[in-house]
Amino acid sequence: MSFNQVKKEYDSQAGTYSEYTATPLGKLETQLLASALGDCTGAAVLDLAGGTGLRAREVLARGAASVDVVDISPEMLNVGKGTTDPAADVRWFVADVSRPLDSLPLRRYDLVMANWVFDHANSVTELEGMWRNVVSYLRPGGRFVGVRSGDPRAPAVADGEARYGVTYKDFEDVADGIRFRYAIHIDPPIEFEASSMRVSYCGSTEMHHKFGLEDVQTEPYENAEVVRQNKEFWKVFLDQPSLVVVKATKKMD
Repeated sequence: MSFNQVKKEYDSQAGTYSEYTATPLGKLETQLLASALGDCTGAAVLDLAGGTGLRAREVLARGAASVDVVDISPEMLNVGKGTTDPAADVRWFVADVSRPLDSLPLRRYDLVMANWVFDHANSVTELEGMWRNVVSYLRPGGRFVGVRSGDPRAPAVADGEARYGVTYKDFEDVADGIRFRYAIHIDPPIEFEASSMRVSYCGSTEMHHKFGLEDVQTEPYENAEVVRQNKEFWKVFLDQPSLVVVKATKKMD
């Protein structure tokens, strides 16, 4: 997998990507993020791999003062610009978030989001580059909230089982992780290359602590209304989750 391939796929499917939120997993993610984010009043937010600004608009609705969105796909950002209130204080930047972002006019933020970006790391070195950007742009005491894969081979997203709206397939073991494709079952379905490092999907907090985060927590699935309303439907997922929302705080200097 190369970032050029990731960029190409996100560019070509940018127009329909937001339909993911209508799938069961999309609804679960949205509700877990809402619980993890809480009140964002007055916050300056950095959204790494923020794509179409879907989550940027959510933090604005929760009171955030401004959002800077960084993504590798120009087309995802273009879709975001066209669907975000032009009066909102949002800036859009094209960049690979696994590499230094020194050329961008970024600052220190109250909240940094990184949703699904860790599932596009081809190596531990690239993963560390992502984490370095998360924490270096976060003010001391600021909050991190992010979404990542759980076990990519979990039955909930097994190839051919689309009850939750997303499936993973074409697995290939690579150094320190797994390469795969994931499909979002909208109409028509869309697919993307992905690659997760074991240190991420196994649930380790090694990267969080290595780069200066503390109080690392996984958002409880019971905080999502869809789970509370139908635990039987979500049983396969809850037995071996394929999606995790994590929150943490940057250590004070």
